[in-house]
Amino acid sequence: MRFLLPLLLICCALLALLPGCEPKEDLLTTDNSAKLEFSADTVLFDTVFTQVGTVSKRLWVYNRNSRAVKIDQIRLADSNPGTYSLIINGDERQAAAGLEIRGKDSLLVLVKARLGATSSLKPFLLTEQLLFTTNGNEQDVKLVAYGQNAYFHVLERLPCDAVWRNDKPHVIYGAALVDSLCTLRIQPGTRIYSHGGAALVVRGTLLINENANPTAELKDDDRNTIVRFQGDRLEAAYNDVPGQWAGIQFDASSSRNNVVNFVDIKNASFGLLVFNPRNRPHPKVTVRNTSIRNISGAGLTFASGGQSFDGGGVLSFSGDFDLTNCLFTNCGEYAVAGVGGGIYNLNYCTVANYTPLFSRRETASLSFTNTPPDDKRPLVSPITIGVSINNSIVWGSIAEELFFENSDRYRSSLSIRNSLLRTRAYAAAADAADKPGLGNPALNNLLNVNPKFKRSPENAADKYDYRLDTLSPASNRARFDALVPRDLVNKARNTSAPDLGAYERVNP
Repeated sequence: MRFLLPLLLICCALLALLPGCEPKEDLLTTDNSAKLEFSADTVLFDTVFTQVGTVSKRLWVYNRNSRAVKIDQIRLADSNPGTYSLIINGDERQAAAGLEIRGKDSLLVLVKARLGATSSLKPFLLTEQLLFTTNGNEQDVKLVAYGQNAYFHVLERLPCDAVWRNDKPHVIYGAALVDSLCTLRIQPGTRIYSHGGAALVVRGTLLINENANPTAELKDDDRNTIVRFQGDRLEAAYNDVPGQWAGIQFDASSSRNNVVNFVDIKNASFGLLVFNPRNRPHPKVTVRNTSIRNISGAGLTFASGGQSFDGGGVLSFSGDFDLTNCLFTNCGEYAVAGVGGGIYNLNYCTVANYTPLFSRRETASLSFTNTPPDDKRPLVSPITIGVSINNSIVWGSIAEELFFENSDRYRSSLSIRNSLLRTRAYAAAADAADKPGLGNPALNNLLNVNPKFKRSPENAADKYDYRLDTLSPASNRARFDALVPRDLVNKARNTSAPDLGAYERVNP
């Protein structure tokens, strides 16, 4: 035993002289062949509005080597000072030094862009380099932002007789208000982008392309004529996402004689809304040559009413709408909903309400009722309702795309003729209790026959096109209307036997 303690001391001393058992991935290599790899060679920000910060883009920095590497420096070349900002490994900083990445591990860099104001009316490009120095190697990732100057409307009460020019985009934050007795005119080709929850609120009059008279057929994205409303998230992933902004709201107080012509409204909670729950004199909106797509309210709440409602392409609480040459698609709740009365005229419209972005839709695309939206407040005047559907296609992803609540009370104000309709409830030839007989041969309707669009979710995965296919039963079934000689894209209609819906098909 007397030799045990000295032996232990000798063993401890020998162990102290042995090299540590450090994991291989923690051992640092200085070999200049040990380079970094990146999740992308370019971090791209597509169309950034000046003075508006972007979302963060992720850049992963990979060490594919079995041993650790030390990044001597991460920094911006600073070609455009102040444009780009970084978050490196969770810390907001513009540069970093001495960062180690274990073998087979990675580092996260978040990149943001914020472009300063310029006088340029045209889009411009701001590039930068994010530089990495490791073991004597210089590597870089390009940062690219396409910038665009814009007019900004931040909780703005617009001047009377305002004109929104088309030389730069318009961006709405919160709301832009057209006050009572005032008018907003929007020039052809204008682009309007709204931040999350933002709305254009009209108490006066909105005139969009009211005198537009193009001479040739238009493309869907024509920038000389078509005015577009959409959200301000311009990344490709948000191209067709509903509910990114509120919509265009017409107030009951004094909104009159509104014209929406050659317009594309997309990705909103509602497209066009009239909120008139007490049935005051009805705001009137004339809508022509307009597409409304990717709409969902998901339980909207309006401060003036304190109630929640589903969204709709046209959502009307005691309002009047004339809808001509209009397309409605991917509306998660309603394409057109009329509540508490109103006058609704649809002529040469296509309701192709497939909803591929929604797990299920149970509400009819066109839904009308004379029931007031709020039974707690007295009505200013008695409710009247009228619905006219002519030369149109009403189709979608469920079996019942029409609903008339309490229709016996306004049967004389219903006129649904010369249209292709998807409905079982109203397919009879004779009227029944609260069920108008839309299968009456005198009405010349085509019921429950697939219209055969060119590209729909029934025959295509994307890039939907709701023009008629060559074998469509909707071809040559409409009645020519001299007031509507051209279709949604300004194509001349057949004067003897035009097609149903918003698009005229010309046989080769």
